[in-house]
Amino acid sequence: MSELFDDFKSIVLNKTPLIDVRAPVEFKKGAFQNAVNLPIMSDEERHEVGICYKNKGNAKAIELGHELVSGAIKEQRIQAWLDFMDANPSALLYCFRGGQRSKISQEWLRQSGKEIVRLKGGYKAFRNYLMRELEHSHQHFKPIILGGRTGSGKTIQLKEMPNAIDLEGLANHRGSSFGQKITPQTSQINFENNLTYGLIQKIEEGFKHLVFEDEGRHIGNVFMPDSFISAMSEAPLVILETPIDERIEITLNEYVIEAQKMYECAGFEDILGAWQESIQGAMNRIQRRLGNKRHEELCSIFETAVEEQKKNGSFDRYKEWVEYLLREYYDPMYDYQIQKRSEKVVFRGGAAEVLEYVSKFNYK
Repeated sequence: MSELFDDFKSIVLNKTPLIDVRAPVEFKKGAFQNAVNLPIMSDEERHEVGICYKNKGNAKAIELGHELVSGAIKEQRIQAWLDFMDANPSALLYCFRGGQRSKISQEWLRQSGKEIVRLKGGYKAFRNYLMRELEHSHQHFKPIILGGRTGSGKTIQLKEMPNAIDLEGLANHRGSSFGQKITPQTSQINFENNLTYGLIQKIEEGFKHLVFEDEGRHIGNVFMPDSFISAMSEAPLVILETPIDERIEITLNEYVIEAQKMYECAGFEDILGAWQESIQGAMNRIQRRLGNKRHEELCSIFETAVEEQKKNGSFDRYKEWVEYLLREYYDPMYDYQIQKRSEKVVFRGGAAEVLEYVSKFNYK
């Protein structure tokens, strides 16, 4: 068995499980799909070894590392690797540059009777590969942009399209002032890595056209790479047209019902209070664009709806708030943006019509 592996494309296509032995602080900044962080050193241990390396050199740093990770601590960490390998026999191993940490981990596993292959060049080499692929990916497909007013059900449509990539899902953000979720947003590095995984997989499946939701440069705190934005800006635009009543129901479900469920699942004691605070924060963020008078009206409608829910558990009064938000804030803003790009619009229609139209481009 080879000790090193550098067929990064196969890792993406096979969704290969990965053991990341870097410290948690490194993993948090960025990692890969199907990777689990089972560090050889904790953040504190890595910090101590780093100081030793600067002051006393490599040999002393390695010596200190072996002292810090020994005995029961060492056995626990090896056992975690062994357990993961038992559950994922095809797992590969990596550290930052494919150097000492992964090499030592590989040797400890060998001494425990298990062979594992490590990534050649480690995290850095794999990350560089993904960034090169992202930079040139637009050469291998033609993008189609799915647009439509807020609440039109674009995300629902994307899930029914085999050649679609959900950018908001990758970013863990709904792409609007009210789009923040409870769970932390994906880091920029992870967004880029996950986007590239998706592009490589779809292109390998043979799709010549890929569908993306109409997004600005930023989705919450993450942003689109320049090459990607450039390709998207020239793409044809398909507009999903949905009646206002359906849009109200979709937005109510997303912003109110499902959002409150997220707070419940997260274990908040005051679910309604925590959710209410987040919505009020979002309304305050759009005050300048909305104007003081309309902002006051929006907040008043919202407060009435909250009181109604407190009294009888009903969500019905939120429909008025959602409709006001759609008509007075989202629609004028989106219609203005679409008007500026009217020459890009190639099709308009309802959900079934859009699916039928886009399905013509599903061929491989």
